[in-house]
Amino acid sequence: MPAVRTVRLTSGLVLFTYVGLHLLNHSLGNISLAWMERGLLVQKFIWQGVLGTAALYSALAVHFILGLSAFYERRRIHWTAAELMQLLLGLAVPPLLANHLAVTRIAFASFGVNKGYAQELYTFWIASPPWGDVQLALLVVAWLHGCLGVAFWLRLKPWFEHARAPLLSVAVLLPVLALLGYLQGGREVVALARDPAWLAAATAAQRVGTAAQKAWLADLRNGFLVFDAVAIGLVLLARGVRSLRERRIGRVCVSYPNGRRQWIPLGFSVLEASLLAGEPHASMCGGRARCSLCRVRVLSGADLPPPELAERAVLARLGADPARVRLACQLRPRNDVSVLPLVPRDAQTAFLHRRQLRVIAEERFLALMFVDMRGSTELAAARLPYDSVFILGRFVAAVSAAVLQAGGTPNQFLGDGVLALFGLQTDETTACRQAMQALALVAANIRVLSGVLAPELEAPIRFGIGLHCGRTVVGEIGFRDHVTFTALGDAPNVASRLEGLCKEFDCEAVVSEEVTRRAEYSVDALPQCQARLRGRAEAVAVRLFHSIRDDTATYPAGDLPVLRRSAPS
Repeated sequence: MPAVRTVRLTSGLVLFTYVGLHLLNHSLGNISLAWMERGLLVQKFIWQGVLGTAALYSALAVHFILGLSAFYERRRIHWTAAELMQLLLGLAVPPLLANHLAVTRIAFASFGVNKGYAQELYTFWIASPPWGDVQLALLVVAWLHGCLGVAFWLRLKPWFEHARAPLLSVAVLLPVLALLGYLQGGREVVALARDPAWLAAATAAQRVGTAAQKAWLADLRNGFLVFDAVAIGLVLLARGVRSLRERRIGRVCVSYPNGRRQWIPLGFSVLEASLLAGEPHASMCGGRARCSLCRVRVLSGADLPPPELAERAVLARLGADPARVRLACQLRPRNDVSVLPLVPRDAQTAFLHRRQLRVIAEERFLALMFVDMRGSTELAAARLPYDSVFILGRFVAAVSAAVLQAGGTPNQFLGDGVLALFGLQTDETTACRQAMQALALVAANIRVLSGVLAPELEAPIRFGIGLHCGRTVVGEIGFRDHVTFTALGDAPNVASRLEGLCKEFDCEAVVSEEVTRRAEYSVDALPQCQARLRGRAEAVAVRLFHSIRDDTATYPAGDLPVLRRSAPS
């Protein structure tokens, strides 16, 4: 449940802050013991007040209980190294914390024993060094557990990649400085302990407690250790009982398009089925319904459990139909089901390293424009390679500038051609209007470029444009780090074919009537024809722009006549 995860995260952040401030306080030992004691006064002001005490104890109890609950609920078959480390470190914190909690916070609350760094360092360095080793282990274990939790929480944030290096520096330097402060403070206490007067004052009963009080606190500590062991044992037992019960209730079969099938007990998720079957399946968030990379299309299956709140929120953000698309980490089928993973396994690395939201394929309505330079082969044959590249680069830059000015996105550069997308962030009507605007801006920019390059060219630059719109699938395609973002489907293919017809009709642009209709442009004066395209049964109604001029279209009321804009300098 999202609310439970939020509470666990909040309690964890409170404890992480507590540990971080303690490490910062320990690092003051690099200055002196007196500075450690001054820092401790600030700590006590924060954490021993009413609000601080309530927040700390509540966070301890809640995080302990919810941690055990998450350990029970977690069903992942294969744990990653980081996830397993976080689990083991989290389980190690309570027993390591038990003694320190008893002899400091509980001793103060129960008997008024107000220890400082002098008393604790005397215990760790002189009276009972083994407890010093336990305290050091507690600091390292608790800090690593907290850092892993924060990393799991933040790694899906788009800004985390830029903040990773400074955050890692803090995560490493702070405990190192704390351990060095602990070392310097311990040495200072060892030197001060040679003074009998200082030793008597530092180890007085009112500062460290009486023998009876120490015995009571030791019994309390031992009782908590037993409680912690019993709690973990009960969770393990409950997991075992659940596993046996699920296997007795029955199994379901998860099928994949490649013919692979995996039988799983009732209660297992589709993602766990993929892990058991060795089926490549993208996933990053550890089954918490956050990254959406594990989503699948349900090909067949009856009586699927409805998505819970967290899954519904992710699917709504993606605009996916819950009847057809589900998150594999959340879908626990009650009957046989056939699924198709929608995100390639390699996209997981791309998502993690590049933080591109559109690494996950999605269906969108787009207007697509192909622009190609005519005669580029002859141009290249008559010039040095560098000169040809220079002219083609200026052509691509002119087209791209026009596309951006109209509100589109230059997407692919294919030698002397450019594919532009309109509608990635807009509605259908706006996408088509932007594409029509770009039509005139591209022509204007190329004519300006022809004038600039006139001394280098025998004739003005000729071009062809194909423009179409429709539903497409946008996302990344490729292999590992060699991927590109593009649009796939019938609409891009039609736009490419229309651009090729410019040669046949000897015109500058071939635009489908679907684009002009959605853009609400009147093009009745332009030639019309039914274009028969290779590989497509139905003809496409198109309009021919033999020469893109200011008077090639009229505009709806209130629309800006962008065809009359001057070309950018």
